[in-house]
Amino acid sequence: MTLLILGVALWSFAHLFKRLLPGPRAAMDEAMGAGAKILFAVVLVASVVMMVMGYRGNTAPVIYTTPGWTVHINNTLMLLAVAFFGVGKSKSHARQLFRHPQLYGFLTWVVAHLLVNGDLASIVLFGGLGIWALAEIVLINARETGVTHWRGGSLAGDIRLALIAIVIYLIIIAVHAWLGVWPLPKPA
Repeated sequence: MTLLILGVALWSFAHLFKRLLPGPRAAMDEAMGAGAKILFAVVLVASVVMMVMGYRGNTAPVIYTTPGWTVHINNTLMLLAVAFFGVGKSKSHARQLFRHPQLYGFLTWVVAHLLVNGDLASIVLFGGLGIWALAEIVLINARETGVTHWRGGSLAGDIRLALIAIVIYLIIIAVHAWLGVWPLPKPA
């Protein structure tokens, strides 16, 4: 559990560093150039490795259980989460509606997983990452004023976003199955 907590903390710190300490981060960028981004990328990869190792090796107790039908809500939210991740770079109408689509996607992913995983390790992992995403949204909104919103979008962009989201969603299902975690409702 310690490795999991450290991984979540490291992920959060690495992402929030620029928002909480803009002066030192700017100094790092100036002194190290692209090396600063590489350093933070290495830290983020290390945090993911720590989270995966800590989560997979956990023997945490189950705190709550949910009814079996919640897996349907989970799967619907996961498709929405994948779509949110794509909105920010899409040419869909949805892009003009959301200021932080990737963070909303991340939060949707968190809620979906907390809905079906009630063990302490899942609460620490997904809950901790959810707190980070909320903090990120609050800090971005507090510091950035005068935001310009993207205008545009097309039916073709909407369709492309939907198709890409569905394909990525199916890939995620396949990866979960390959890892031995069946994410869909179990056959009766």
